[in-house]
Amino acid sequence: LNQKCSCCRGQKNSLSQSGHVIRVDTFSGVLQVLTAKLSNVLYSLKVFLAKKKCVITKPLSAFVLSLSSEYRGLVKHTGGCHCGAVRFEVWASPDLHVFNCNCSICTKKQNRHFIVPASRFKLLKGAENLTTYTFNTHRAQHTFCKTCGVQSFYTPRSNPDGYGIAPHCLDDGTVHSIVIEDINGKEWEKAMKEHKTIRGMSKP
Repeated sequence: LNQKCSCCRGQKNSLSQSGHVIRVDTFSGVLQVLTAKLSNVLYSLKVFLAKKKCVITKPLSAFVLSLSSEYRGLVKHTGGCHCGAVRFEVWASPDLHVFNCNCSICTKKQNRHFIVPASRFKLLKGAENLTTYTFNTHRAQHTFCKTCGVQSFYTPRSNPDGYGIAPHCLDDGTVHSIVIEDINGKEWEKAMKEHKTIRGMSKP
């Protein structure tokens, strides 16, 4: 993809403003261009189908989203509580890095979770069926289903701008592997100060 029309010369490695011709020099550049084009096509298709009162399939939307730079290498997991009142979807790696905390509440409820940015989490149903427990600093939001009592996700104190997802509440078929890391939640401040990456896990 190296040719350009006369009105687009002078631009490099990007989509031309006129949208006529594109020049890219790397594979990642090609992928970015194709992603942009596919996104535009998908949007146009959504508009067209909306006018025709049709609905675009979720797999196609998920496929296009998976090509974007933020979501590259991720898969869409789905999950929920035991009774089914609460359902969610989350974009994360198929190879999960799960934290096992030994603080008082995590020990009592046997909480294990992996962290994602809020932008990659979507509650599909059950907002009205959730209740929240907080204590101490009240930064952690321990949400759980009012009906069955299962906590399938929550807002961790370490990452209030993201979500902690319970891997055991995910549906089968999208998790390839799980690595578990112990966190000394009994000495929370010290553990967070010493950990090098946990704070950044809720950043897109």
